[in-house]
Amino acid sequence: MSQASIGDRNGGHDGVPRGVLRGAAVLIGFALIAAGVARRTDVGTLHMPAADAVETLALSFEDRADGAVAVREARDGVIYVVQPGAYGFIRSTLRGLARERRRADLDATAPFMLTRWSDGTVSLEDPSTHRRVNLDAFGPDNARAFAQLFEERRGKP
Repeated sequence: MSQASIGDRNGGHDGVPRGVLRGAAVLIGFALIAAGVARRTDVGTLHMPAADAVETLALSFEDRADGAVAVREARDGVIYVVQPGAYGFIRSTLRGLARERRRADLDATAPFMLTRWSDGTVSLEDPSTHRRVNLDAFGPDNARAFAQLFEERRGKP
């Protein structure tokens, strides 16, 4: 009986067959070329129509000793308090934006801009870092958590 090794069937080496490696290289090359063509020609790309700001709030957020987060609007002071354990999405979004400010050694007290757009979407922007989070990308419930702040502001005398 002959002692043929597996390596003989794989092109003389142990490991991944050459055909699989060539196929992977072709696939990667195609993806890079397609991305480059799309970027230069806009073929196959998606553009969102420009929307106008309908409502904007300048908000700052303050951690309280009891674990709550006070939401302050520039003109009216505290408009809402996020209780401990509630609205984890608000907390995690703010934590991420605050981390970017600390890394860049920027003013932590500068307000964030919450905007409702004419297409119905809601975004939170940090003017200090120029980062904008499109909140609707995280689902309607998460966007609603921030959008409720517009109603809370309107409810203030």
